[in-house]
Amino acid sequence: MGSSGRPSEGVTLDDLPKTWNFTASLPADSLFPTPADSHKTPRDKITSRQVHDALFTWVRPSEQEDPELLAVSPAALRDIGIKAGEEKTEDFRQFVAGNKLYGWDETKLEGGYPWAQCYGGFQFGQWAGQLGDGRAISLFETTNPASNVRYELQLKGAGLTPYSRFADGKAVLRSSIREFVASEALNALGIPTTRALSLTLLPHSKVVRETTEPGAIVLRFAQSWLRLGTFDLLRARGDRALIRRLATYIAEDVFGGWEALPGRLESPDEPSKSPPPKRGVSASEVEGPSDAVENRFHRLYREIVRRNAVTVAHWQAYGFMNGVLNSDNTSIYGLSMDYGPFAFMDHFDPAYTPNHDDHLLRYNYKNQPTVIWWNLVRLGEALGELIGIGAQVDDETFVNKGIKEEQEKDLVERAENLITQAGEEYKAVFLNEYKRLMTARLGLRHFKETDFDELFSEGLDTMETLELDFNHFFRRLGTIRLADIATSDGTKEKAAIFFHKEGPPQAVGEDAAKEKIAKWLDKWRARVLEDWREESSDSLSEDRDAERRRAMRQVNPNFVPRGWILDEVIRRVEKEGERQVLDRIMHMALHPFEDSWDGVTIDGLEYKGDREEEQRWVGDVPRFSRALQCSCSS
Repeated sequence: MGSSGRPSEGVTLDDLPKTWNFTASLPADSLFPTPADSHKTPRDKITSRQVHDALFTWVRPSEQEDPELLAVSPAALRDIGIKAGEEKTEDFRQFVAGNKLYGWDETKLEGGYPWAQCYGGFQFGQWAGQLGDGRAISLFETTNPASNVRYELQLKGAGLTPYSRFADGKAVLRSSIREFVASEALNALGIPTTRALSLTLLPHSKVVRETTEPGAIVLRFAQSWLRLGTFDLLRARGDRALIRRLATYIAEDVFGGWEALPGRLESPDEPSKSPPPKRGVSASEVEGPSDAVENRFHRLYREIVRRNAVTVAHWQAYGFMNGVLNSDNTSIYGLSMDYGPFAFMDHFDPAYTPNHDDHLLRYNYKNQPTVIWWNLVRLGEALGELIGIGAQVDDETFVNKGIKEEQEKDLVERAENLITQAGEEYKAVFLNEYKRLMTARLGLRHFKETDFDELFSEGLDTMETLELDFNHFFRRLGTIRLADIATSDGTKEKAAIFFHKEGPPQAVGEDAAKEKIAKWLDKWRARVLEDWREESSDSLSEDRDAERRRAMRQVNPNFVPRGWILDEVIRRVEKEGERQVLDRIMHMALHPFEDSWDGVTIDGLEYKGDREEEQRWVGDVPRFSRALQCSCSS
């Protein structure tokens, strides 16, 4: 998911290709059946209410006075296909604030028009009913011809919609800075995520949360903004026709066709062992003989399951926590999304949650894989009828009237079995991806089954016991020359580089802590030698060891936007009026693997930064700023 690195000529906003496939394919709110109906309605009359038989409502962003463009992501500009320099124009400033609409003919009241999605969700395990885009408004889709990737552009904090419930449709500057930086940082780390193009301050907008705060808008984008909660709401309302229509849209439009989904399971009676996705399988082949169990809708379900398994594996491998993994915050496309009380791990604690409202620790680090699967089971239940009917999924009677009473028992049993199969696939895909990522982070080229217990598990246990910093551990490990830990004394000496400035926990003691790390380092060194050395040698040359260290630097970030750093940036921007600090943190977030940034030439340009600031941000986390928590409010 990282930035493509392709040439960044791009086009102007006027010339950017624009489509509205989502709104052309799915049913609109019947109160505003056309964009003209919504546009002619006074903005303050489009208020919160229950919306049925629809997946969106036409609604334009609120007009904003004197918006101030605070920052832009150069990587996002490039990946969308907007030319460099366009962000300096007045059109761009008004566009990212929601004041300028593209595709809509004001005089003829026709053309493409913004919209807000309708969805529901389970929040903290409880059904929450209709939710929807309460402050997010999508503008259009655009496909970059260079990458052939289509994105849906959306404003967060753009005003009231029918889905705002009791809120105000606004977003505060604090949370907007967090999402702007974090979503681009995850993308740079290779973690599937929604993206952020720009951050805009609304100087005349005051937003009441715990206190009164300044308002802001983030223009964010994603391959899809559909959530598992979209299906949850349709299931709760018994809208089987719209479930089928939405599922078909996702397969055909979002994922590029039924043939792009994972191939049919070879044996429907056995759990999947997670074969790699097979391409080029036609829908007719998927249906198979009349006694086949798996049909194309189960393949769609498996695709969504697999995508989310890969993303959760990335979270666990890089110590990222979303903080609020409700089903409405879980992506159909398998993207990290909706950045509320998220955090990167400081000292390793598997029970840590960055959400101070999560008193039962439902969404803590170690629970993330289980919680995402819980959400996916709810999706399986929503798709259960389509999955369980098997080869009869296109039978006219079933399509129009549903199942007969005598079919129900067998259908439920088949659906449950197929969801269970998908669960096995989820575990296998998750573990395969987690092993791949952790193997690379530890500087190994090949995974060995004993690595899971002897290196992964023991390493994490050591981090937890000694309260070591999660990402610093891997980055500092990548600086060690094998020759420096060839002796017992050398290994113990190097063990000290992993401690915080104040040293290991007093309850453990420095000598015992060094001994514990040294014991693990001995196992790690032996595996690196086994994995990297040539067959004819019992040692590793300095050149080969340097190659291994370079490989580790390319997967172990030097910089991640930790909670304390974001708090500092928020204070400096909001309270002290700084602006350039946003460009500096974004530059570091977009190039997280560099040893330093100030004076370094990246992408052909020499960057001027703040060396002292950089050193603080990649150094030890201040003792009383570790494992911070924050609220869901934004």
